[in-house]
Amino acid sequence: MSIVVTGATGQLGRLAVEALLRRGVPASQIVATGRDTSRIKDLADRGVVVRRADLADSDSLTAAFAGVDKLLLISTTTVDERLGNHRRAIDAALAAGVSLVAYTSMSHADTATTILAATHRATEEYLRERNVPSVLLRNSWYLENHTAQLPVVLRQGTVTGAAGQGRISAAARADYAAAAAAVLTTEGHAGEVYELGGDEAFTLAEFAAAVSAATGKQISYTDLRAAELVQVLTGAGLPAELAGVLADADLGMSRDELFTDSGDLSRLIGRPTTSLADAIADALR
Repeated sequence: MSIVVTGATGQLGRLAVEALLRRGVPASQIVATGRDTSRIKDLADRGVVVRRADLADSDSLTAAFAGVDKLLLISTTTVDERLGNHRRAIDAALAAGVSLVAYTSMSHADTATTILAATHRATEEYLRERNVPSVLLRNSWYLENHTAQLPVVLRQGTVTGAAGQGRISAAARADYAAAAAAVLTTEGHAGEVYELGGDEAFTLAEFAAAVSAATGKQISYTDLRAAELVQVLTGAGLPAELAGVLADADLGMSRDELFTDSGDLSRLIGRPTTSLADAIADALR
């Protein structure tokens, strides 16, 4: 059995490869792919099969997926290119005869109203249309999306967002990677939909309070309208399109579209998920 991981040059993809190795999958049975394979040369040095794969290039996918049994399709980051990329990857997986596609979707992709959710929902629909044996890994937000902002938060003394009192079931990337590895190395997951998120949901105000507790510095939460958040983000140097997507994601948070109490993530990984307090402590080290 061989498993191909798309986006292994990215953060989640690399963690998924590491999680597969920890679960005892021989390195020779893992195919790590990416557009720039020089970024994963260290994996090749450890015996992992490394192949170039560009989700915009169908020919590269045909070569990368040759002879593999299962595919971990990690969603791509550029929103307006995502669906086309995913469709090409799914088509290549079908042509290769894979027995399972595990797709990293987004919380409540079937009902969520955000820009991000729409592309995930369309990918899920394509998997169904093509009758692909698949499992949907609907990931909530990453804890790292919040902890990466700590330098700015500590400098400004506030967490800024447009999420209101919405609850966010964020989890660490490593937890999501471990769940993907569990699904790919055990049986009985085809056709399943897993709503994955941290054991303890939090609001952005509670995130601010957790930062205060960890640092001893008083941190507040400033709740803005979405349009105001776009102005803040573009003022910080983000492209307008990306700022709009992120502000829209905050609105989804305000509607609890990134909240889940399913417990699917901790069940799949066989342990509690990484806590917010631990994630903040790690980021501050």
